[in-house]
Amino acid sequence: MRRKRIEMETGAERGPGRPRDRAAHAAILRAAIDLTREVGYDALAIDAVAARAGVGKATIYRHWPNKEALLAEAVEAIVRSAPPADAGTVEGDLMILMRSTMRMYQDPATPPLLSGFIAAMARSPLIAERIRNGFVGVRRAAMREALERGIQRGELEADMNVELALDLLSGSMLWRSLMSGESINEGYTREVVQRVLRAFEPSVSGTRRTSGRSKRGRANA
Repeated sequence: MRRKRIEMETGAERGPGRPRDRAAHAAILRAAIDLTREVGYDALAIDAVAARAGVGKATIYRHWPNKEALLAEAVEAIVRSAPPADAGTVEGDLMILMRSTMRMYQDPATPPLLSGFIAAMARSPLIAERIRNGFVGVRRAAMREALERGIQRGELEADMNVELALDLLSGSMLWRSLMSGESINEGYTREVVQRVLRAFEPSVSGTRRTSGRSKRGRANA
């Protein structure tokens, strides 16, 4: 074990990019994520990451100047591309994507990890940028594409507020997971999708649905 660690530290018997180097790199990223789940961002320590990954601190500091940079890359490493979603209907597309999100929230490790990320985002613009554009952005972009296809097919209002719909779809699950603590299951997921789609479906006459705010505005005119 000592020889293996020394080789990782000095680069002996290997060149950059060799399997051992890549394996150590991946182990460090996994350790950073696992420990963030367990202890949170504030308590995350490079010493602990090194011990969990089976490397020395010098290996970590050679690639990352601090834990902020390490966790930012670790966030990118766990971004999984959203599953292909083109079922032919906007409801079908959204259910494919939302089921993937549902399974993520059903993992007991997810709430501690997300709460750690949210705390880290408040302190680190770098981590906030990586999470918004990576972990969150990939899923949000896939749902945006599904909604835009629904608009093109006439299933949704042509001038619907797509960003609001995305907030409703994603925010409901985040709230339930981190704040209310209630379960997220198939029934809940389907109801969220159906209620959001109902709010933005085209009117029968083809004219734009009048919002409550617009009605009040005319009444007060």
